[in-house]
Amino acid sequence: MTASKIPYRGRLAPTPTGYLHLGHAQTFWIAQRRAKSNDGKLILRNDDLDSTRYKMEFVDAMIEDLKWFGFEWQEGPDIGGAFAPYNQSERFSFYRAALEKLRAGNFIYPCTCSRKDIQSAVNAPHAADDELIYPGTCRCNSKSKIQNSKFCWRFRVPDGETISFLDENLGDQKFVAGKDFGDFVVWRNDDVPAYQLACVVDDAAMQITEVVRGKDLLLSTARQLLLYRALQFPPPKFFHCELMLDENGQRLAKRNDALSLRTLRTRGAKPEELRARFGFAVA
Repeated sequence: MTASKIPYRGRLAPTPTGYLHLGHAQTFWIAQRRAKSNDGKLILRNDDLDSTRYKMEFVDAMIEDLKWFGFEWQEGPDIGGAFAPYNQSERFSFYRAALEKLRAGNFIYPCTCSRKDIQSAVNAPHAADDELIYPGTCRCNSKSKIQNSKFCWRFRVPDGETISFLDENLGDQKFVAGKDFGDFVVWRNDDVPAYQLACVVDDAAMQITEVVRGKDLLLSTARQLLLYRALQFPPPKFFHCELMLDENGQRLAKRNDALSLRTLRTRGAKPEELRARFGFAVA
């Protein structure tokens, strides 16, 4: 069954590594608007995989601040739903099953290279999203060859293949595997699934029909489409938004505390006034 033949399901997937800011709100607002305009459901997922960076206080703040700003979701960690659990930290069995499927299909290989190793390689340029393009040093590795070493699992991209998709906002997109992006990590060396794999597994399992996110993740979409294909999951549609920028023309980050929803809220800002001031369309 393709995504277009089932009811619309969108999602919000914040990471609790800091307070949400207006840039998150702008993208999430578009996601909510598209869900409502398609008579669909909006799902809140707590992407809390990175236990070294997230804090429970940010999880509670995330839910409080989203509700304060005017977001409503029909499934999530606070209310449950048919596809629970909605905390990624509770979904490891899904990720391990997907990893085994990739391993059995020979789509991935163990890699012992550190970031420093990759940086020092002669042919290791940066992709457009500033991720190092892996030079393929460990491509011939098998798990049996690695002993007493920490390793990650990398996805072997089909060098030279053009990965194309129609973005619902930005139009036709094309990226060349091996040129615009290289072999990417799907399972980290600290035994935690990487963003690309966890995102694909959860969006597929929760039957998300459209992913709305910032245009800084266009290359991630190309990578993830390869995972959808390898795992034999039907891919959703994608809608990549323009990013909200600060006064210096840089995209907002969680360090922009003055524009965090928590700070604005404590200063007495009104959500409806913020939405009008920053041009949020009516949801």
